[in-house]
Amino acid sequence: MMQGELAVAFAELLRKLWTAGRTSVPPRAFKSKLSRFAPQFSGYNQHDSQELLAFLLDGLHEDLNRVKKKPYIEAKDADDRPDEEFAEECWNYHKARNDSIIVDKFQGQYKSTLVCPECNKISVTFDPFMYLSLPLPSTVTRMMTVTVFSGTGDSLPMPYTVTVPKNGVCRDLCKALSDACCLKESETLLLGEVYDYRIYRYFSPLELLHIIKDGDQLVAYKLPAGHEKLLRIEILHRNVDRFTPEPQFNARKLIGSPLVTCIPNDSTRKADIYAAVSAVLAPFVRAKVHAPGESLLNGSRPSLDGIVLKDNGASCEKGLSTSNVDEATSDAEFLPFKLYLSDDKGHIRNPVEEDSDHVFGLPMRLLMGWSDKEHEIYNLKYMDDLPDVFKPGFMSKKTRQEAVNLFSCLDAFLKDEPLGPDDMWYCPCCKEHRQASKKLDLWRLPEILVVHLKRFSYSRYMKNKLDTFVNFPIHDLDMTKYAKHTSGGDQPHIYELYAVINHYGGLGGGHYSAYAKLIEEDSWYHFDDSHVSTVNEEETRTSAAYLLFYRRVDGNSCAMADVVPVDTHMVDSLEA
Repeated sequence: MMQGELAVAFAELLRKLWTAGRTSVPPRAFKSKLSRFAPQFSGYNQHDSQELLAFLLDGLHEDLNRVKKKPYIEAKDADDRPDEEFAEECWNYHKARNDSIIVDKFQGQYKSTLVCPECNKISVTFDPFMYLSLPLPSTVTRMMTVTVFSGTGDSLPMPYTVTVPKNGVCRDLCKALSDACCLKESETLLLGEVYDYRIYRYFSPLELLHIIKDGDQLVAYKLPAGHEKLLRIEILHRNVDRFTPEPQFNARKLIGSPLVTCIPNDSTRKADIYAAVSAVLAPFVRAKVHAPGESLLNGSRPSLDGIVLKDNGASCEKGLSTSNVDEATSDAEFLPFKLYLSDDKGHIRNPVEEDSDHVFGLPMRLLMGWSDKEHEIYNLKYMDDLPDVFKPGFMSKKTRQEAVNLFSCLDAFLKDEPLGPDDMWYCPCCKEHRQASKKLDLWRLPEILVVHLKRFSYSRYMKNKLDTFVNFPIHDLDMTKYAKHTSGGDQPHIYELYAVINHYGGLGGGHYSAYAKLIEEDSWYHFDDSHVSTVNEEETRTSAAYLLFYRRVDGNSCAMADVVPVDTHMVDSLEA
């Protein structure tokens, strides 16, 4: 317990700062008192100003708390009550234990909504906050490149680069890809990773995106919705010499990118398999390979869902009759490729024969041999050289020059996102820990709004200091649309900037300075160690801005003297 000592030391420091005739004030006594209660701030190493501010506000609150004996209050659930009623109850419970000028001026309240991904159970809580720690967009989004293949043979593969939440899940990536490639309602995407020319793994919708590295190669296959009920076929490729005996096929010579298609579970005859593979290969047919009227499959190429691919391999029409399939049974012998059953390593098992068991594990894996004949008919270059998920330096000029403003940071902070695997929520209905989605909303805004721009990025693989310029308002910061509830009815929440803390340098060290506005003079000053100079208010907006201090200027605003009352009687009473 600090028993008012921190508040006394802070008040004494403020009194010295406002004493006339002084040039500069070294805060030795205050730092000594601070280090006593927070040893992490002892010594002369540089510390994070946001961490210092958080401890200082908490410490001043405890010293100035009007509640001397905190009552025990049992937390209650919302029980489907209106948000207004439950939020007010939570705030009153908080005030019953925490009642100080710090709470009055600096604390707001946010609403947290958790949704179980399994049973859709919704949990709502209302909690106080002292400041807003806002991520910069570059720390919460990520650009990813994925090559989209058609599983029905209606288009060539195409790479798409999309922006997704860095802490999102694969479902977010599939949604962005679906929008980018104009996915039909009757289609869905199967997301996978290709490694060593074969499918290394498939991703489930709720897998976290951060497990995907920039150097990985991702593919997405457009398949019919409900493809899980069909037999999935994976097609691998390798170059062969026509004189190479078939048993010498191995996985060391795999080429290209694996293709994926589907067939009904009861359609596993040789003709069905060859027809499906021929269909998915149709976009790769070279132009003018065949004579007029000639086709790869005697005038038509049967494929999945009754699509008949015409001679040029581009246009198609509906209609696949039983007679077509019967004819295809014999005509499959004349297709310009041969298929072999394979395992997941690309090792050959058996040729696809009419009377053999064609399902060697699930999914069915096929190996297609590419001789000179196949290369003459199909253009394999469209399956070569899959792009990486992300290449350093690959970013459009427009993206690099896009302005980041304070509202985009707020939107990123309030965006719905899944919890991490180390921060799962216990669902009271499922009786299991779930990776729930979490949504924050600002419910009650304070008179003094402190905004922390999270410039320091930490991950398992790297640490980084971001010097992104954030364009923040100096006047008329309108937070009305973000406040879900206001005690003043429909009164707007307008804020004015009055101070900025800057950080220059990197993670290992740097330099702090501050801008502050003298309200009575309506003028701005720059504080850099012992040097103080006047500045234009526009100069306060820099890429070094780290902490922003706003005061509300609507009808519920406070005078700055009410925020940190430098009252001699208060200091004397605390010392007593």
